Amino acid sequence: MEKRALTDLEAEDRKPQSDEARSAFAPVGGVETVPAPEVEQPTSEFTIPQGLRIPPAPPEADTSAFTHPQSYHHSAFTPAEGIPKVRLTKDAPWQDRMRTMLRTPVTDRPASEPTQRHEDEGPAVPRVLDLTLRIGELLLAGGEGAEDVEAAMFAVCRSYGLDRCEPNVTFTLLSISYQPSLVDDPVTASRTVRRRGTDYTRLQAVYQLVDDISAEEIDVSLEEAYRALAQIRRNRHPYPGWALTMASGLLAGAASVLVGGDTPVFIAAMLGAMLGDRLAWLCAGRGLPEFYQFLVAAMPPAAMGVALTLSHTSTVSGSAVITGGLFALLPGRALVAGVQDGLTGYYITAAARLLEVMYFFVAIVVGVLTVLYLGVQLGAQLDPDVALQITERPEAQILASMALSLAFAVLLQQERGSVLMVTLNGGVAWAIFGALHFAGDISPVAATAVAAGVVGLFGQLFSRYRFSSALPYITAAIGPLLPGSSTYFGVLSIAQNDVQGGLGALTRAAATAMAIAIGVNLGSEISRLLLRVPGAAGRRAAKRTRGF
Repeated sequence: MEKRALTDLEAEDRKPQSDEARSAFAPVGGVETVPAPEVEQPTSEFTIPQGLRIPPAPPEADTSAFTHPQSYHHSAFTPAEGIPKVRLTKDAPWQDRMRTMLRTPVTDRPASEPTQRHEDEGPAVPRVLDLTLRIGELLLAGGEGAEDVEAAMFAVCRSYGLDRCEPNVTFTLLSISYQPSLVDDPVTASRTVRRRGTDYTRLQAVYQLVDDISAEEIDVSLEEAYRALAQIRRNRHPYPGWALTMASGLLAGAASVLVGGDTPVFIAAMLGAMLGDRLAWLCAGRGLPEFYQFLVAAMPPAAMGVALTLSHTSTVSGSAVITGGLFALLPGRALVAGVQDGLTGYYITAAARLLEVMYFFVAIVVGVLTVLYLGVQLGAQLDPDVALQITERPEAQILASMALSLAFAVLLQQERGSVLMVTLNGGVAWAIFGALHFAGDISPVAATAVAAGVVGLFGQLFSRYRFSSALPYITAAIGPLLPGSSTYFGVLSIAQNDVQGGLGALTRAAATAMAIAIGVNLGSEISRLLLRVPGAAGRRAAKRTRGF
C-alpha cells in the first residue's frame, strides 16, 4: 500500500500545469514574496492622502422648523458701554413707572411684580382686561392724553399679574391684548368711547383708584375695584347747573377786563356769556350735536357787543365784550390734549382731536361772523385796530386772570381742594406773559409759549404733590393765555370784507394756540427731567421715526 501511494504522488507531479500556473503574474521561483497587508487600502482616486487632517463629521441635521441655516452665526453683539438695565424706582409715582415701561422696547422690559396677590391660581384674565378697559374709558372720555391712558391701563394689568399685555388707545377705541406665553393664543378685548364729558373730579377719583391698585401696601381685589369704579360713575358732579352758568359769565367778564374792559363791559360780557350757556344747554337737551351748541353759544356775546357799539358807548367796549365771550368757548382742553398726543407719537389720536378742535373753532367763527355781519349792515362801527389801544393795568389784569382761572376750574368740574392752586397758577401765567410781552417787548407768541411752559411745570409739581393727574392743574390755568382777541379781530376783518387781514389774524390765533400746547408739553417734560425718573441712567429716548 505504501508503494502504491508513492506511485500516485509521482503521477500527480507528472500532470501538466494549469493556465494560472503559466501566467505572467505567477511568482518566480527564488524571489521573496511580499506579504499581503492586513487591511486593504482603497485604490480610488478620491483617497485622502496621508498627513491630511480630516475634519470631524457634522452632527445629524435637525429637521425642526426653527433650525438655523448653516450660514447663521450665533454670536451676539454687545455695545462697549454694556446693555443698560431698567430699574423701576418704587418710590416714584406709578405714572412715571408705567410711562417708562411704555417707552421701553418689549424685549428690555423687566418682569412684572404683581402688587395684588391672590391665594388661588390668579384672577380671571377676561375680568382683568374688562376692568382695565373701563378705567381707560373714563380717563379718555375725561380728556386725558393717550399716553397717560395707556400708562394707567398698563399699571392695572401688571398689578394683577398680566405682564405680557399691550394696550392701544385711539380717539374713540380702546383695545388691549394679553398673551400668557409664546405658545398660547392671545386674548384681546376692546371698548368704544361714545360719550365724552368734562368732570375732573371723576378723573382724579379714577387716578386715585389706579394708585391704590398699584400700591403694594393696599389690597384691592377685582370685586372691590369694580365696586369703586361703579361708585365713581354714579357720583354726581360737584357743582350744580346754575353754578356752571355763573362761572361761564364770570369767565367772560374777567376775560373782557384782560383786554381793556371796565365795569359796564364786565357786566355786559357776563350777561352775554350766561345767555349763550343757557342756549347751549337747551340745544344739548334737544339732542343737537356740539357743533351747533358752540354756534348758538357764540351768538349772544357777539350780539351784546354789537348792541353796545350801536348805542355809541365805545368801540373798545363792544370788542371787549365779544372777546370775553370767545374766551368762554375756545376749546383749550382739547387743543392741549391733541398737541400732546402728537408730540408723544400718538398721531391718529392727535389728528382726531385737532380735527375736533377745528370743527368747534369753525362753529364759533360762524356764530360770531353771522352776528357781526348783521351788525355791520346795521351800521355798527367796529374797528379791528382797537387792539393796539388797550392800556396796561397789571394789578387789575392779574386779578382778572385769577378770576378767569377760577371760573374755568368750576366749568371743568374740578375738585374743590385743587381750585386754589389752579387760581394761583393762572395768575402766575398772566404775570409772566405780561412781563415778557408788555415790559420786555417780546413777541406775544413767544411770551405765551414761555408762560404755558411755566404752567406745565407747576402743573406737574402740583400733581406729584397730590398724586393725581396733571390735567386739572394745567387746563384751567392756561385760560388767560387763550387767543380770544386774535380770533375776534380775525372774524371781524372777514365780516368787513378784509379777508387777507382776517386770515392773518386767525393765523396768529392758531400760532398762539399751538404755542400754548407746545409750551405746556415742554414744561411737563422739563419737570420730569428735574425729578427722579425711574429708568436706567443714560438711557436714550426711543426713536419712534427716523425721518424716512
